[in-house]
Amino acid sequence: MLKVRLINHTPEPERIVATAARLCYSAADLDELQEKITEEKAAEMVKKMIELGHGSTIEHASFTFAVEGVSRVLTHQLVRHRIASYDQQSQRYVAEHNFEYITPPKIANNKDAKEKFDKLCGDIQKIYDELVEMGIPKEDARYVLPNATETKILITMNARSLMHFFNLRCCARAQWEIRDLANKMLDEVKKVAPVLFSKAGASCEATGVCPEGEMSCGRVKTLPANFE
Repeated sequence: MLKVRLINHTPEPERIVATAARLCYSAADLDELQEKITEEKAAEMVKKMIELGHGSTIEHASFTFAVEGVSRVLTHQLVRHRIASYDQQSQRYVAEHNFEYITPPKIANNKDAKEKFDKLCGDIQKIYDELVEMGIPKEDARYVLPNATETKILITMNARSLMHFFNLRCCARAQWEIRDLANKMLDEVKKVAPVLFSKAGASCEATGVCPEGEMSCGRVKTLPANFE
């Protein structure tokens, strides 16, 4: 089962964004920048930065997530988001005896398909175990493991990278597993930075524009015209 937990983040992320904005748009010296910014003023400045598209100011806020119950299919997609830091459970050092695997819903809901899927994963487990028993190193035996193998990963992204990640991966056309992850990550950051991520989400929701062209799901046409 997918589990996502925000385990660390920049303290007072919205205030640090507001501090960056103050540096850019005022003549305040360093001592003045350190003065306490009220919650209301911070929210106002964060909203302004988002409206202006001044992305560098929001890069100063970073968020770290612990994720488990995902497949290697997902992590292969995830690491394409390159302005981020990742650490993933190693199949070279961690033995995969009794490995867990992720079953796609469309397979899980089809009895015949699930039987075939489970049998294949069981056969792979048997072969993996036999290879290790033969003295094959885990780093070589892992070559038989499926993309469905469950893994754990630590993710750190700044707010600007997260915005882009949400634009792409909260989209209805994103692959189902990484979309579930993105939505859960979005729920987590909204708890600690609700103003900063108030407009985050699929591109159609965040900007009113769908980048999918002819492959659009059509949802953008049903949204209120509030992006002018």
